[in-house]
Parts: sequence; C-alpha cells; structure tokens
Amino acid sequence: MLMAATTTVSPVWAATRATGVVALILLTGTLLLGITSAAGITTSRWPRFGSQDLHRNLSLLCVALIGIHVATTVWDGYVPIGFLDAVIPFHSPYRTVYVGLGAIAFDLFVALLVTSALRHRIGFGAWRAVHWVAYLCWPIAMVHALGSGTDARNHLVTLIDVVCGAAVLLASLTWAARRRDLDPTVRTAGAVGAVMAALAIVVFAAAGPLRAGWARRAAPAKTLPPAAAATGVAARGPAEQRAAAQKAAAQEPSASVQ
Repeated sequence: MLMAATTTVSPVWAATRATGVVALILLTGTLLLGITSAAGITTSRWPRFGSQDLHRNLSLLCVALIGIHVATTVWDGYVPIGFLDAVIPFHSPYRTVYVGLGAIAFDLFVALLVTSALRHRIGFGAWRAVHWVAYLCWPIAMVHALGSGTDARNHLVTLIDVVCGAAVLLASLTWAARRRDLDPTVRTAGAVGAVMAALAIVVFAAAGPLRAGWARRAAPAKTLPPAAAATGVAARGPAEQRAAAQKAAAQEPSASVQ
C-alpha cells in the first residue's frame, strides 16, 4: 500500500481569507463612492444623497466583515494573532509589519466612521481633516492584504486586486480633472499621489508577495508557535500546501505494494 500525505483547509481559515477579500472589495467601493461624490459625479437617476447613503451602508458592512475577519483569524489559532493585534499597530509577533498595517487601516476606518457620526458635534473642519487622512486606509489595507495574506498568487485574487487598484486610480484621476474649483497644486498633488501609490503597490507586489517563497520570507519560523513552525507557515497557502504534502510524502517511509 502506498502512503501519501494530504492537506486539509480549516473552515475558519477559509472564512478569514474570504472575509478579507470581500472587505477589501467593499472598502474599494466605499472609497470610490466617496471620490465620485467629491468629484461631483451625479445623475438624475443617481443623486448625491443616494451615493452618500450607500457610502455609509457599505462602510458599516465593511466594518462588520473586518470584525469577522479578525475574529476568525484569532479563533483559527494557527498563528499567534490576538484581538489587540487588530487595533494596536505592530503589536503582533507574526508578520509584524503587515498585520500592523492592517491595524492602522482598521483604526483609520473606525475613526472615519466615528467622526462622521459626530460630524455636527466636532465641526466640519475636524471631520474633513480626519476624512482626508482616512483615505490612506485603502492603500495601507491593500499592502496588508498582499503582505499578510496567503492568496496573493491566486489568479482570482490577483484579478480582484488589479480591478480594485485600477478603479481607485481612475476615480482619483477623474477627481483631479473635475475639481477645477480647487487650487491646481492640490489637484496635481492628488493625481501624482494616486499614481505614485499605485506604482508603489505594483512594485511591492511584484518584488514580494507575487514571488515564490514569500510566505516564509514574510513570516520566519521563529515568529510561529512550535506546532505551526514544524509545519511551516507556507503550508497555509494553496500552492504551499502541495509543496508541504510532497515534502512530507518524500520523508515518509515507503511501504511495499501489496
């Protein structure tokens, strides 16, 4: 009888991955609605108040999904990530930088929601300042998804990332072209900033997450608990699971075929 190694996918881990991807899509939609509204893109069938209502509802749904994403990550227990790591940047011992960026994005997003709810109390100036800073949560969340996730090389996830990035870049450039009421320096800075952010993400993805062996480089075994380190963090990704199975099968004593 021939013996072979098999790998299984934890339903909790699958939920973590799925909610992370969907949360990024919803965050992209929220950002797009905010940009198009700021650019004054409205029609008789799509009035501005409709965009604002959808913007708010998408934001709340995104927060709910992020909450599930965090809860399932902690519950899975494969890597040492706790609830504090989701809100305190760079507190996690596992993939400190990339999990920390996720915490920053989450904090900025929550700050945006809270200040929006208290907009009439804190004043328009304070709300607008937080709103502008909160726009950073999208590129930070994208780098978090690429750097800490195990699906970066999945073709479907790559396509989603590309579509989301292209949509945000196009919306940002449209905003810069339409807001002729603003100082040209502000519009130019916005357009240049959007292009530079897009290029930086592309370079990062090509040099890191999209290359083979990224999982082990981003999370050395010393950052993992003994059980996970013995398996190898890379074994959590689909491609890496096959490699781990092949390695285990090669090390397993062979048996005679009956």
